[in-house]
Amino acid sequence: MKKLNRSLLIFLSLFLMNSNSFAQNRPRELGIPFGILPTGSWNAITDVPGVKVGHFTKIEGESIRTGVTAILPHGGNLFQEKVPAAIFVGNGFGKLAGVTQVQELGNIESPIILTNTLSVAAGIEGAVRYSLERPGNENVGSVNAVVGETNDGFLNDIRGMHISPEEVIQTIKSAKSASVEEGNVGAGTGTICFGWKGGIGSSSRKLPESLGGYTVGVLVQTNFGGNLQIAGVPVGEKLGKYPFKDALEKADGSCMIVIATDAPVLERNLERMAQRAMMGLGKTGGIASNGSGDYVIAFSTAEGLRIPYSAKFGTKEEASFLRNDDMSSLFLAVIEATEEAVINSLFAAETMTGKEGRVIEALPKEQVLEWIKSNNP
Repeated sequence: MKKLNRSLLIFLSLFLMNSNSFAQNRPRELGIPFGILPTGSWNAITDVPGVKVGHFTKIEGESIRTGVTAILPHGGNLFQEKVPAAIFVGNGFGKLAGVTQVQELGNIESPIILTNTLSVAAGIEGAVRYSLERPGNENVGSVNAVVGETNDGFLNDIRGMHISPEEVIQTIKSAKSASVEEGNVGAGTGTICFGWKGGIGSSSRKLPESLGGYTVGVLVQTNFGGNLQIAGVPVGEKLGKYPFKDALEKADGSCMIVIATDAPVLERNLERMAQRAMMGLGKTGGIASNGSGDYVIAFSTAEGLRIPYSAKFGTKEEASFLRNDDMSSLFLAVIEATEEAVINSLFAAETMTGKEGRVIEALPKEQVLEWIKSNNP
Protein backbone atom coordinates (compact mmCIF):
# COMPACT_ATOMS: atom_id res chain seq x y z
CA MET A 1 0.00 0.00 0.00
CA LYS A 2 2.85 2.35 0.93
CA LYS A 3 4.59 1.49 -2.36
CA LEU A 4 1.38 2.22 -4.28
CA ASN A 5 0.92 5.55 -2.51
CA ARG A 6 4.53 6.49 -3.21
CA SER A 7 4.10 5.64 -6.91
CA LEU A 8 0.92 7.69 -7.02
CA LEU A 9 2.71 10.64 -5.43
CA ILE A 10 5.55 10.42 -7.95
CA PHE A 11 3.04 10.30 -10.82
CA LEU A 12 1.15 13.31 -9.48
CA SER A 13 4.37 15.24 -8.93
CA LEU A 14 5.53 14.60 -12.48
CA PHE A 15 2.11 15.54 -13.82
CA LEU A 16 2.10 18.81 -11.91
CA MET A 17 5.67 19.55 -12.95
CA ASN A 18 4.79 19.02 -16.59
CA SER A 19 1.64 21.11 -16.26
CA ASN A 20 3.55 23.94 -14.58
CA SER A 21 6.29 23.66 -17.17
CA PHE A 22 3.74 24.11 -19.94
CA ALA A 23 2.15 27.04 -18.15
CA GLN A 24 5.52 28.73 -17.78
CA ASN A 25 6.73 28.06 -21.32
CA ARG A 26 6.43 30.99 -23.65
CA PRO A 27 5.24 30.59 -27.27
CA ARG A 28 8.78 30.70 -28.69
CA GLU A 29 9.84 27.89 -26.35
CA LEU A 30 6.85 25.87 -27.51
CA GLY A 31 7.98 26.08 -31.12
CA ILE A 32 6.03 29.08 -32.46
CA PRO A 33 8.16 31.03 -34.97
CA PHE A 34 8.51 34.82 -34.69
CA GLY A 35 10.64 36.34 -37.43
CA ILE A 36 14.36 36.10 -38.07
CA LEU A 37 16.12 38.28 -35.50
CA PRO A 38 17.45 36.78 -32.25
CA THR A 39 16.08 37.84 -28.88
CA GLY A 40 17.91 39.22 -25.87
CA SER A 41 18.64 37.13 -22.79
CA TRP A 42 15.21 37.63 -21.19
CA ASN A 43 13.31 38.23 -24.44
CA ALA A 44 11.83 41.29 -22.74
CA ILE A 45 12.01 45.08 -22.73
CA THR A 46 14.46 44.83 -19.83
CA ASP A 47 17.07 43.42 -22.23
CA VAL A 48 17.68 47.07 -23.11
CA PRO A 49 20.37 48.04 -20.58
CA GLY A 50 19.06 50.19 -17.74
CA VAL A 51 15.34 49.68 -18.39
CA LYS A 52 13.31 48.62 -15.36
CA VAL A 53 9.75 47.28 -15.05
CA GLY A 54 7.52 47.07 -12.00
CA HIS A 55 4.05 45.56 -11.53
CA PHE A 56 1.37 46.07 -8.93
CA THR A 57 -1.51 43.57 -9.17
CA LYS A 58 -4.75 44.24 -7.32
CA ILE A 59 -7.14 41.30 -7.04
CA GLU A 60 -9.60 41.71 -4.18
CA GLY A 61 -13.02 40.24 -3.51
CA GLU A 62 -15.21 39.42 -6.48
CA SER A 63 -14.90 42.66 -8.43
CA ILE A 64 -11.45 44.25 -8.18
CA ARG A 65 -9.25 43.02 -11.04
CA THR A 66 -6.80 45.77 -11.96
CA GLY A 67 -3.26 47.05 -11.44
CA VAL A 68 -0.33 49.23 -12.45
CA THR A 69 2.76 48.67 -14.57
CA ALA A 70 5.69 51.11 -14.47
CA ILE A 71 8.50 51.33 -17.04
CA LEU A 72 11.65 53.28 -16.17
CA PRO A 73 13.97 54.19 -19.07
CA HIS A 74 16.93 54.24 -16.68
CA GLY A 75 17.62 53.95 -12.97
CA GLY A 76 18.79 57.53 -12.42
CA ASN A 77 16.88 60.77 -12.00
CA LEU A 78 14.67 60.86 -15.10
CA PHE A 79 13.70 64.48 -14.60
CA GLN A 80 17.33 65.59 -14.48
CA GLU A 81 18.38 63.20 -17.28
CA LYS A 82 15.50 63.07 -19.75
CA VAL A 83 15.54 60.60 -22.64
CA PRO A 84 14.65 61.18 -26.32
CA ALA A 85 11.13 59.93 -26.96
CA ALA A 86 8.22 59.94 -29.37
CA ILE A 87 4.58 58.91 -29.36
CA PHE A 88 2.54 57.55 -32.26
CA VAL A 89 -1.23 57.35 -32.15
CA GLY A 90 -2.55 54.28 -33.98
CA ASN A 91 -6.12 55.10 -32.99
CA GLY A 92 -6.90 57.81 -30.49
CA PHE A 93 -9.93 56.51 -28.59
CA GLY A 94 -8.08 56.59 -25.29
CA LYS A 95 -6.55 58.66 -22.54
CA LEU A 96 -2.78 59.13 -22.74
CA ALA A 97 -1.61 61.81 -20.31
CA GLY A 98 1.50 63.81 -21.16
CA VAL A 99 1.38 63.15 -24.91
CA THR A 100 1.53 66.76 -26.13
CA GLN A 101 4.70 67.69 -24.27
CA VAL A 102 6.47 64.59 -25.53
CA GLN A 103 5.43 65.46 -29.07
CA GLU A 104 6.49 69.09 -28.61
CA LEU A 105 9.86 68.61 -26.89
CA GLY A 106 10.79 65.09 -27.96
CA ASN A 107 11.66 63.70 -24.53
CA ILE A 108 10.29 61.88 -21.49
CA GLU A 109 11.06 63.03 -17.94
CA SER A 110 9.06 60.62 -15.77
CA PRO A 111 8.45 56.90 -15.36
CA ILE A 112 5.89 55.58 -17.87
CA ILE A 113 2.78 54.38 -16.05
CA LEU A 114 0.17 51.98 -17.43
CA THR A 115 -3.12 51.33 -15.61
CA ASN A 116 -6.90 51.32 -16.20
CA THR A 117 -8.87 54.15 -17.79
CA LEU A 118 -10.31 55.72 -14.64
CA SER A 119 -7.03 55.46 -12.72
CA VAL A 120 -5.04 57.73 -15.04
CA ALA A 121 -5.39 60.57 -12.52
CA ALA A 122 -3.92 58.36 -9.77
CA GLY A 123 -1.13 57.43 -12.17
CA ILE A 124 -0.33 61.08 -12.79
CA GLU A 125 -0.31 61.96 -9.10
CA GLY A 126 1.86 58.97 -8.23
CA ALA A 127 4.41 59.66 -10.98
CA VAL A 128 4.55 63.36 -10.11
CA ARG A 129 4.94 62.75 -6.38
CA TYR A 130 7.66 60.18 -7.02
CA SER A 131 9.52 62.65 -9.25
CA LEU A 132 9.23 65.55 -6.80
CA GLU A 133 10.60 63.38 -3.99
CA ARG A 134 13.74 62.41 -5.90
CA PRO A 135 16.97 63.95 -4.56
CA GLY A 136 17.93 66.91 -6.73
CA ASN A 137 14.34 67.80 -7.63
CA GLU A 138 13.64 69.94 -4.56
CA ASN A 139 12.98 73.06 -6.65
CA VAL A 140 11.06 71.39 -9.48
CA GLY A 141 7.62 72.91 -10.03
CA SER A 142 6.35 71.02 -13.09
CA VAL A 143 6.54 67.36 -14.11
CA ASN A 144 5.11 65.88 -17.29
CA ALA A 145 3.86 62.45 -16.23
CA VAL A 146 3.24 59.97 -19.04
CA VAL A 147 0.33 57.70 -18.15
CA GLY A 148 -1.46 55.33 -20.52
CA GLU A 149 -4.45 53.08 -20.03
CA THR A 150 -6.81 50.43 -21.28
CA ASN A 151 -10.35 49.83 -20.05
CA ASP A 152 -10.61 46.75 -17.83
CA GLY A 153 -14.23 47.44 -16.86
CA PHE A 154 -15.64 44.10 -18.00
CA LEU A 155 -13.80 42.18 -15.29
CA ASN A 156 -12.96 45.03 -12.92
CA ASP A 157 -15.08 47.43 -10.90
CA ILE A 158 -13.52 50.31 -12.81
CA ARG A 159 -15.92 52.90 -11.39
CA GLY A 160 -14.54 52.15 -7.93
CA MET A 161 -11.20 53.73 -8.95
CA HIS A 162 -9.31 51.30 -6.75
CA ILE A 163 -5.76 52.39 -7.67
CA SER A 164 -4.18 54.97 -5.36
CA PRO A 165 -1.20 57.29 -5.98
CA GLU A 166 0.63 55.45 -3.19
CA GLU A 167 0.25 52.17 -5.09
CA VAL A 168 1.64 53.84 -8.21
CA ILE A 169 4.68 55.04 -6.24
CA GLN A 170 5.07 51.54 -4.81
CA THR A 171 5.05 50.12 -8.35
CA ILE A 172 7.73 52.54 -9.54
CA LYS A 173 9.97 51.76 -6.59
CA SER A 174 9.57 48.01 -7.16
CA ALA A 175 10.76 48.22 -10.78
CA LYS A 176 13.80 46.11 -11.62
CA SER A 177 15.97 45.03 -14.52
CA ALA A 178 15.04 41.37 -14.75
CA SER A 179 12.72 39.01 -16.60
CA VAL A 180 9.28 40.57 -17.00
CA GLU A 181 6.26 38.82 -15.51
CA GLU A 182 3.50 38.48 -18.11
CA GLY A 183 -0.22 37.75 -18.33
CA ASN A 184 -2.62 38.65 -15.51
CA VAL A 185 -0.28 41.07 -13.77
CA GLY A 186 -0.01 44.81 -13.27
CA ALA A 187 -1.92 46.87 -15.80
CA GLY A 188 -2.88 43.65 -17.61
CA THR A 189 -4.69 42.09 -14.66
CA GLY A 190 -8.22 42.62 -15.98
CA THR A 191 -7.68 43.00 -19.72
CA ILE A 192 -9.18 41.05 -22.64
CA CYS A 193 -7.55 40.39 -26.02
CA PHE A 194 -9.25 38.93 -29.11
CA GLY A 195 -12.05 37.70 -26.84
CA TRP A 196 -9.61 35.76 -24.63
CA LYS A 197 -7.80 36.78 -21.47
CA GLY A 198 -5.13 39.34 -22.34
CA GLY A 199 -2.54 41.01 -20.17
CA ILE A 200 1.08 42.14 -20.15
CA GLY A 201 3.50 40.78 -22.73
CA SER A 202 7.10 41.60 -23.59
CA SER A 203 9.75 40.67 -26.11
CA SER A 204 13.08 41.89 -27.47
CA ARG A 205 15.40 41.70 -30.44
CA LYS A 206 19.18 41.92 -30.59
CA LEU A 207 20.68 43.15 -33.84
CA PRO A 208 23.89 41.51 -35.11
CA GLU A 209 27.10 43.49 -34.68
CA SER A 210 27.16 44.15 -38.43
CA LEU A 211 23.97 46.18 -37.91
CA GLY A 212 25.15 47.93 -34.79
CA GLY A 213 24.48 45.30 -32.12
CA TYR A 214 21.61 47.37 -30.70
CA THR A 215 18.75 45.99 -28.62
CA VAL A 216 15.06 46.76 -29.07
CA GLY A 217 12.58 45.83 -26.35
CA VAL A 218 8.78 46.02 -26.37
CA LEU A 219 6.16 45.80 -23.61
CA VAL A 220 2.43 45.66 -24.35
CA GLN A 221 -0.79 45.94 -22.36
CA THR A 222 -3.27 44.02 -24.53
CA ASN A 223 -6.97 44.82 -24.36
CA PHE A 224 -8.10 44.90 -27.99
CA GLY A 225 -9.89 42.87 -30.62
CA GLY A 226 -9.64 41.72 -34.21
CA ASN A 227 -9.08 38.42 -35.97
CA LEU A 228 -6.33 36.61 -34.07
CA GLN A 229 -3.48 35.29 -36.22
CA ILE A 230 -0.54 33.32 -34.85
CA ALA A 231 2.31 32.20 -37.13
CA GLY A 232 0.02 32.50 -40.13
CA VAL A 233 -2.78 30.44 -38.60
CA PRO A 234 -6.23 32.12 -38.50
CA VAL A 235 -6.77 31.21 -34.86
CA GLY A 236 -9.66 33.63 -34.36
CA GLU A 237 -11.69 32.09 -37.17
CA LYS A 238 -10.92 28.54 -36.09
CA LEU A 239 -12.01 29.29 -32.53
CA GLY A 240 -15.08 31.21 -33.66
CA LYS A 241 -13.99 34.52 -32.12
CA TYR A 242 -13.63 37.36 -34.57
CA PRO A 243 -15.21 40.78 -35.21
CA PHE A 244 -18.78 41.03 -36.45
CA LYS A 245 -19.52 37.39 -35.59
CA ASP A 246 -22.37 38.71 -33.49
CA ALA A 247 -23.27 41.88 -31.65
CA LEU A 248 -21.62 40.76 -28.41
CA GLU A 249 -18.15 40.13 -29.79
CA LYS A 250 -16.70 43.49 -30.73
CA ALA A 251 -13.27 44.49 -31.91
CA ASP A 252 -13.13 47.57 -29.69
CA GLY A 253 -10.57 47.86 -26.93
CA SER A 254 -7.10 49.32 -26.52
CA CYS A 255 -3.41 48.47 -26.65
CA MET A 256 -0.54 50.32 -25.03
CA ILE A 257 2.85 49.61 -26.60
CA VAL A 258 6.14 50.78 -25.11
CA ILE A 259 9.36 50.50 -27.12
CA ALA A 260 12.85 50.88 -25.66
CA THR A 261 16.17 50.82 -27.48
CA ASP A 262 19.80 51.54 -26.69
CA ALA A 263 20.35 52.64 -30.28
CA PRO A 264 21.26 56.34 -30.56
CA VAL A 265 18.00 57.47 -32.15
CA LEU A 266 16.42 60.90 -31.80
CA GLU A 267 12.70 61.67 -31.57
CA ARG A 268 11.99 61.83 -35.31
CA ASN A 269 13.26 58.33 -35.98
CA LEU A 270 11.82 57.10 -32.67
CA GLU A 271 8.44 58.10 -34.04
CA ARG A 272 9.18 56.13 -37.20
CA MET A 273 9.97 53.12 -35.00
CA ALA A 274 6.72 53.67 -33.10
CA GLN A 275 4.78 53.64 -36.36
CA ARG A 276 6.17 50.17 -37.16
CA ALA A 277 4.76 48.77 -33.92
CA MET A 278 1.31 49.04 -35.47
CA MET A 279 2.53 46.73 -38.22
CA GLY A 280 3.46 44.19 -35.56
CA LEU A 281 0.01 44.62 -34.01
CA GLY A 282 -1.51 44.04 -37.45
CA LYS A 283 0.41 40.78 -37.83
CA THR A 284 -1.48 39.43 -34.80
CA GLY A 285 -4.83 40.38 -36.36
CA GLY A 286 -5.43 43.63 -34.49
CA ILE A 287 -7.35 46.19 -36.53
CA ALA A 288 -7.15 49.42 -34.44
CA SER A 289 -10.93 49.69 -34.45
CA ASN A 290 -12.96 52.86 -33.98
CA GLY A 291 -13.27 52.32 -30.23
CA SER A 292 -9.67 51.31 -29.64
CA GLY A 293 -7.01 53.42 -27.96
CA ASP A 294 -3.78 52.26 -29.57
CA TYR A 295 -0.75 54.27 -28.48
CA VAL A 296 2.95 53.62 -28.99
CA ILE A 297 5.61 55.24 -26.78
CA ALA A 298 9.22 54.89 -27.94
CA PHE A 299 12.39 56.05 -26.21
CA SER A 300 16.16 55.70 -26.48
CA THR A 301 18.37 54.98 -23.48
CA ALA A 302 21.59 55.97 -25.27
CA GLU A 303 23.59 57.92 -22.69
CA GLY A 304 25.02 60.29 -25.29
CA LEU A 305 21.50 61.52 -26.05
CA ARG A 306 20.36 62.31 -22.50
CA ILE A 307 18.82 65.76 -22.11
CA PRO A 308 19.87 67.60 -18.93
CA TYR A 309 17.20 69.54 -17.05
CA SER A 310 19.39 72.59 -16.67
CA ALA A 311 22.29 73.95 -18.68
CA LYS A 312 23.98 77.29 -19.15
CA PHE A 313 22.14 79.58 -21.57
CA GLY A 314 23.47 79.25 -25.10
CA THR A 315 24.93 75.79 -24.55
CA LYS A 316 25.10 73.91 -27.84
CA GLU A 317 23.96 70.30 -27.85
CA GLU A 318 26.23 67.80 -29.53
CA ALA A 319 25.15 64.25 -30.21
CA SER A 320 25.89 61.34 -32.51
CA PHE A 321 22.85 59.51 -33.78
CA LEU A 322 21.88 57.06 -36.48
CA ARG A 323 21.19 58.13 -40.03
CA ASN A 324 17.88 57.40 -41.73
CA ASP A 325 19.64 54.78 -43.86
CA ASP A 326 20.51 52.78 -40.73
CA MET A 327 16.97 52.50 -39.39
CA SER A 328 15.52 49.58 -41.36
CA SER A 329 16.87 46.82 -39.10
CA LEU A 330 15.43 48.63 -36.07
CA PHE A 331 12.06 48.82 -37.83
CA LEU A 332 12.12 45.05 -38.34
CA ALA A 333 13.09 44.52 -34.71
CA VAL A 334 10.10 46.57 -33.55
CA ILE A 335 7.67 44.68 -35.78
CA GLU A 336 8.89 41.25 -34.67
CA ALA A 337 9.08 42.12 -30.96
CA THR A 338 5.63 43.72 -30.94
CA GLU A 339 4.03 40.71 -32.57
CA GLU A 340 5.70 38.32 -30.14
CA ALA A 341 4.90 40.47 -27.10
CA VAL A 342 1.18 40.39 -27.94
CA ILE A 343 1.17 36.61 -28.34
CA ASN A 344 3.22 36.24 -25.15
CA SER A 345 0.53 38.15 -23.26
CA LEU A 346 -2.12 35.70 -24.47
CA PHE A 347 -0.10 32.58 -23.65
CA ALA A 348 0.79 33.82 -20.17
CA ALA A 349 -2.74 34.92 -19.28
CA GLU A 350 -5.00 32.64 -17.25
CA THR A 351 -8.78 32.32 -17.07
CA MET A 352 -10.23 35.00 -14.80
CA THR A 353 -13.56 35.49 -13.04
CA GLY A 354 -14.37 39.08 -12.15
CA LYS A 355 -17.14 41.61 -11.69
CA GLU A 356 -20.67 40.19 -11.56
CA GLY A 357 -19.26 36.69 -11.96
CA ARG A 358 -18.11 37.35 -15.52
CA VAL A 359 -15.56 34.87 -16.84
CA ILE A 360 -12.96 35.39 -19.55
CA GLU A 361 -11.26 32.18 -20.61
CA ALA A 362 -7.58 31.78 -21.33
CA LEU A 363 -6.58 31.05 -24.90
CA PRO A 364 -6.82 27.25 -25.47
CA LYS A 365 -3.10 26.87 -25.99
CA GLU A 366 -2.95 23.14 -26.63
CA GLN A 367 -5.39 23.40 -29.54
CA VAL A 368 -3.62 26.45 -30.95
CA LEU A 369 -0.27 24.69 -30.79
CA GLU A 370 -1.63 21.71 -32.71
CA TRP A 371 -2.82 23.97 -35.53
CA ILE A 372 0.45 25.89 -35.64
CA LYS A 373 2.60 22.77 -35.70
CA SER A 374 0.54 21.25 -38.50
CA ASN A 375 0.82 24.53 -40.42
CA ASN A 376 4.59 24.81 -39.86
CA PRO A 377 5.94 21.26 -40.24
